[in-house]
Amino acid sequence: MRKSFFAELALAAATLVLRACGGGASDEPVVAPDGVPGLTATNARMVLAPVDGNPAAIYLDLSYNGDRNVAVNRVDVEGAESAMFHEMGEWNGKMQMQEMLPFVMKSGETVTFEPGAKHIMVTGVSPELQPGGTTEMTIIIAGGDKLSFPAEIRGAGEDR
Repeated sequence: MRKSFFAELALAAATLVLRACGGGASDEPVVAPDGVPGLTATNARMVLAPVDGNPAAIYLDLSYNGDRNVAVNRVDVEGAESAMFHEMGEWNGKMQMQEMLPFVMKSGETVTFEPGAKHIMVTGVSPELQPGGTTEMTIIIAGGDKLSFPAEIRGAGEDR
C-alpha cells in the first residue's frame, strides 16, 4: 500500500512539472502570419474556362527581395476545390502541361506566370466566381508563411 501511495505522488508531481514546461499548449493549429517579407505579387488575374466545369488559369508576377531564399510550396484559391502550379514541359517529344515542384526564389528574382508557360491551374471553380469580381489567392512558402492577395476574375474571351 505504501508503494502505491508513493507511485501516485510521483506521477502527480511529474504531471505538474510537464504542464508547467508546456507553457499552456493548445490543441488549436498554429497559424502562420500573413505576409512574407520581400515577397510581392502583381498583375494577378484568373481567366475562367470557356466551358463551365473546366479548369481556370491564373497568371501573375511573383517577385522576391528578401534576405534569404524562400521555397514556394503551394497555392490556394478561395472559391476553388484545388489550385496547383503548372508549367509547360516536353515529354516524349511533345509539349504538355505538368505540375511544378516547389521552387526556390532568390532575392531580386521575379517569376512570371503567363499563358503558354508557368501558370496556376485552378479546378472546381465555384459558379459564384464571375468576370469582373475578385478572389483571394494565397501563396504558401515552405515553413508555412503565406502571402494573400486578390486576383481579378476575367472571362474566357478577355485579355489574359
